[in-house]
Amino acid sequence: MARPLRIEYPDAYYHVTSRGNEQKEIFKSRRDREKFLGYLESAAERYGAVIHVFCLMSNHYHLLLETPEGNLSQIMRHVNGAYTTYFNVKRKRSGHLFQRRYKAILIEADEYATELSRYIHLNPVKVGIVAKPEEYEWSSYRQYTGLTGAQAWLKTGFILGFFKNRDAYRQYVEDIIHQETANPLKGAIAGTILGSSNFVKKVTRACLGEAQTDRNLPAAKKLSRPTPGEIIDMVSRQIPKDEKLAKKVSIFFCHRYSGARLREVGERFGMSDAAVTQSSKRLRAACDNDAELRKLLRKIGKRLGVVPC
Repeated sequence: MARPLRIEYPDAYYHVTSRGNEQKEIFKSRRDREKFLGYLESAAERYGAVIHVFCLMSNHYHLLLETPEGNLSQIMRHVNGAYTTYFNVKRKRSGHLFQRRYKAILIEADEYATELSRYIHLNPVKVGIVAKPEEYEWSSYRQYTGLTGAQAWLKTGFILGFFKNRDAYRQYVEDIIHQETANPLKGAIAGTILGSSNFVKKVTRACLGEAQTDRNLPAAKKLSRPTPGEIIDMVSRQIPKDEKLAKKVSIFFCHRYSGARLREVGERFGMSDAAVTQSSKRLRAACDNDAELRKLLRKIGKRLGVVPC
């Protein structure tokens, strides 16, 4: 069976799940679950992963996460690899713990993040483990509703920002506890992208080119991406009289669309990894409120063959 495409770019959101090999348990004790959460924490610290939602079941887990650095594969190698090593050493076993690769669906966060958070938090209820989501200890729901304090690495603000308060989010989740509801992930295109038609077109054009028509590709390839040098040269021609703005725009395009590693971009501009990410985010935010800037970025993006803002 062909592997689904893997699409990676900065500030992307994913629903990630991974199941035990042969449907076997991957969590057998409290310590196992605590250890796995520890690897989520270290993924946030080392690789910049932003964990929005989690739920650990007995033979699989669900995550809703964001990758500011566009490094999903690196994050998941750390999480699944480190946990497999721990699990095997503890139980004096060897071999695969997880079934094939993890499954990651790229999502349009503004449209689907709240619905997916509810789907993830209701997982233990839907399979009959508990009657209410707050009764399940190994999900982020208690932290969302304020029943327990949130761990520093769990970021609840993005999703809660869609609601008036925590009680409104709780009501949103509980409203469908006793209803038959469809799995929102079934709407994913080719098991890879979940979003509006415009979002799907934007992603496939910018990140895949014609690759979406070839289901035999082992992963999403960053095809026809401009190099940092090409980006800087193009930007300097389009913004010849404002070096400060040209640098910001160059950083933005190099960070989001060149495919270069964050460290490479930082070295080119004499900046830290974090400074590159923050600069890119600030320009992206400015784009929302500045029509002229948005027009400029789209013009440059068109010439570079990518789709900004």
